[in-house]
Amino acid sequence: MGDSSHAVLYLRLKRRIYIKPEQTVSLKQVARLLTDDHEMEEQLNGIVLYKHCKADGNRVVIDLLQIVKSIRQLSPDMTVEAYGDPQVLIMVSEKPVKPRYVVLVLAWLLLFFGAGLAVMNFHTDVNMKDVHIRIVELITGEREDHPLWFQIPYSIGIGLGMVLFFNHIFKKRFNEEPNPLEVELFRYQENVNDYVIADEMRKKNHYNQQDDGPYD
Repeated sequence: MGDSSHAVLYLRLKRRIYIKPEQTVSLKQVARLLTDDHEMEEQLNGIVLYKHCKADGNRVVIDLLQIVKSIRQLSPDMTVEAYGDPQVLIMVSEKPVKPRYVVLVLAWLLLFFGAGLAVMNFHTDVNMKDVHIRIVELITGEREDHPLWFQIPYSIGIGLGMVLFFNHIFKKRFNEEPNPLEVELFRYQENVNDYVIADEMRKKNHYNQQDDGPYD
């Protein structure tokens, strides 16, 4: 084993990991490690940080200080440089969640007809039909009550505009830029993670205070 008295460990915690019930969690699963002492790095990767039990539920948070404490027990003189998030969220699941296609189809139909009604209601509110008639009258000099040659391309353009805006049609993407829906879903997931971690840390602190007693 190499000399770890002056070794430096660079550590970055993962945001979230998934495990099965009653499974153990090692340092390698929750973090990425980098150190010059490769033999010590292998030992650090094998450190067991947590073993799940049913009483812990399906969400567990491991704090950075807990990880540093475990590392110091193995190598007291090692310097730990941590980057990124200070906690990692552990989600416990018996098996991967399978997509529910019936729910997917129902949600798709609801969004499709809901979006269509929203577009139609908007056009009714702004009196788009009269606007089209007036535009056609300005272009041709003649008034048409049903200018389909103008309204049909306009309707197709709305659909094409939505496709370009979301940068996605079925499984095909037009470029690598994330679309607004993906960005919002990412932000929503980040907010959920932050809330879950904060809630779990609050519960852990509350239990620790109860165990310590009011006068300890």
